[in-house]
Amino acid sequence: MSTAQHKIGSGFGARSTADDVLQGIDLTGKLAIVTGGYSGLGLETTRALTRAGAQVVVPARRPSTAREALAGLDGVETDALDLGDLDSVRDFAERFLASGRTVDFVIDSAGIMACPETRVGPGWEAQFATNHLGHFALVNRLWPAIAPGGARVVSVSSAGHHYSGIRWDDVHWSQGYDKWEAYGQAKTANVLFAVHLDRLGADHGVRAFALHPGGILTPLQRHLPQQEMVDRGWIDENGTPLNPEGFKTPEQGAATQVWAATSPQLADKGAVYLEDCDIAEPAPADGARVGVKDWAIDPEQAARLWELSAELTGVNAFA
Repeated sequence: MSTAQHKIGSGFGARSTADDVLQGIDLTGKLAIVTGGYSGLGLETTRALTRAGAQVVVPARRPSTAREALAGLDGVETDALDLGDLDSVRDFAERFLASGRTVDFVIDSAGIMACPETRVGPGWEAQFATNHLGHFALVNRLWPAIAPGGARVVSVSSAGHHYSGIRWDDVHWSQGYDKWEAYGQAKTANVLFAVHLDRLGADHGVRAFALHPGGILTPLQRHLPQQEMVDRGWIDENGTPLNPEGFKTPEQGAATQVWAATSPQLADKGAVYLEDCDIAEPAPADGARVGVKDWAIDPEQAARLWELSAELTGVNAFA
């Protein structure tokens, strides 16, 4: 399979911060929607975008918590959104569209990781439903505000996509459950979503990207028992990171999604997976969890997932 997955020499790297990649970029008059924009990487993304002049809408499952986390930031508004509830997604999108505004950047940063088996909606597996289907429905419902300005859509995936491709015969894990493989499937879905959205949206000037932000200790790990993180070599028994240099800071972790949304270096590109503020290379054959797996950028699988997602959610802006 031919691929555009090759580094372009952006000049940034793993230790670049969100502010670094925004140097010299004025976002005055631009509007961003950042899901999860009040916690972890999403919060740092919101802070960086507003410092560069953007207005940021932060839809949140816990609006009061979001308002508290974002207190003191200019140019930010919050609203209610539960990505695991398609009625909530519809209601948020309708409220936003009623405002008559267009969007310049949609950054799908919210997500859950390696949670115990949980069912939402009509019995859907929660990681696939929240990380993928909720964002799929959100972007499709917001399409009338995304298309006019040729927005960028940024789908925050993870190196976790290496754990699993799409389980086409059982996407909702009705036959057994593995929390890490379920996370991997959801993160693969995030990449495939960007691949097909870019194909559909390019004629409108809309480009889509997916990315791995890096390893960062944030509230995303809230479902992991401390002992599991100890066993993985992330922290010691006291909760102290064992290899601080192996983790990014939240400011560094937010950099790739901010670069994806705003960089002029990506102006004529799309449907690519990014890491460390550059386009990622294909994953190596030795199994190292770097680069992007073929199954995550396969255009046929991307189209198949789009159709499945439209069927499940009942939403398709391109039907």
